[in-house]
Amino acid sequence: MTPSSCPEGRNPESRNPGRRKPADSNQAGGAQAEDTEAPAAQGSKTSRKKEAEQLQQLGQQLTELKADQLQQLTLEPQLLAAVLDHQRFKSREARRRQLQYIGRIMRELDTDSIVEQMQRLSGRSAAAQYQFQQLERWRAALLSNNQSLTDFVDAYPHVDRQRLRALIKQARQADADDKKAPRALFRFLRETAAQADPQV
Repeated sequence: MTPSSCPEGRNPESRNPGRRKPADSNQAGGAQAEDTEAPAAQGSKTSRKKEAEQLQQLGQQLTELKADQLQQLTLEPQLLAAVLDHQRFKSREARRRQLQYIGRIMRELDTDSIVEQMQRLSGRSAAAQYQFQQLERWRAALLSNNQSLTDFVDAYPHVDRQRLRALIKQARQADADDKKAPRALFRFLRETAAQADPQV
């Protein structure tokens, strides 16, 4: 028997147990593709989940607005109706489901426009709050010392001085439980400030 021959039925490769058959190139490529696609699919799923959460947060902010604030926004009728329905619901579970529904509606909308409108509305609200606090300080100062009357007239030269003095006198003489006179003074101060700045 020559060295190149072997007994019948014996696999020549069995003489070299360390030698293995090369893996099929198609199988190797398929495994690599699966490894590549798995992280991509996971990332896409995470991105969609994050987007859904952001839309629900924006929807939550919409549901917390007052009716007059909602009227200042330009919203799609379907979205506005969904927000108003959410505000009418009493059940926590019903509100939760409605919030998810609002999120689904906004997937088809230009949410950048809604965000910009909300930011402008927030800015106006902050300015209004600041103006309210300023007028509260003016009222307190006017009721506590006479010099503040001169300061207010200097700040608002167009003010009706006679009317202002009368309201200050009434507020000072009012009982502690009487809120009408101080409120009347505050309204006058607000109207005076609005004449100087129509946005007040």
